[in-house]
Amino acid sequence: MKNILVISGHTDLSVSLANKTILETLELKLPQAQIVRLDSLYPDFKIDVPAEQEKLIWSDIIVLQFPIFWYSAPSLLERWMEETFRHGFSHGSTGDKLKGKKLILSFTSGAPEYMYSREGAMGYEIDDFLPCFKATSRLCQMEYEGYIYTGGLSYGHRTTPELIDQQIQKSKEHADRLMDLLKTL
Repeated sequence: MKNILVISGHTDLSVSLANKTILETLELKLPQAQIVRLDSLYPDFKIDVPAEQEKLIWSDIIVLQFPIFWYSAPSLLERWMEETFRHGFSHGSTGDKLKGKKLILSFTSGAPEYMYSREGAMGYEIDDFLPCFKATSRLCQMEYEGYIYTGGLSYGHRTTPELIDQQIQKSKEHADRLMDLLKTL
């Protein structure tokens, strides 16, 4: 199997149910993958660039796992990308270290999926929020392999054991869909 690097961009997994469950499920089903929890490594946002770039070099497939915060990736994941995807490393005339690597987005939202539609509260489809990732992939000569998305995983809907169990199940199903995509690569 190829070297799979999963970058968890949640800013605080201790309060997460969905992203934490997804990562735990991946650890069980994909023990050879390297899972990086940015929140525990870099709570101060001071990224160890050489260490992170080594992980990227090692990988064949990079999965960015995160919840959507204000229609984008969390600030910690954004910071990680700003620091590690540097000119001369990931792009530019000498920056080819990510060339040919596959990129997958795996993300969740608190809002239900139907809200990410032209008619929904957001007024935009979920795909409308992804151009920055696609452009980054293109700039870095990576192969964008799509995304796995699950909505309706809000903190506010964890008010009963039944609702918590539903969110755990949805998160495990998310991880299974991600596993299915990884198997095709």
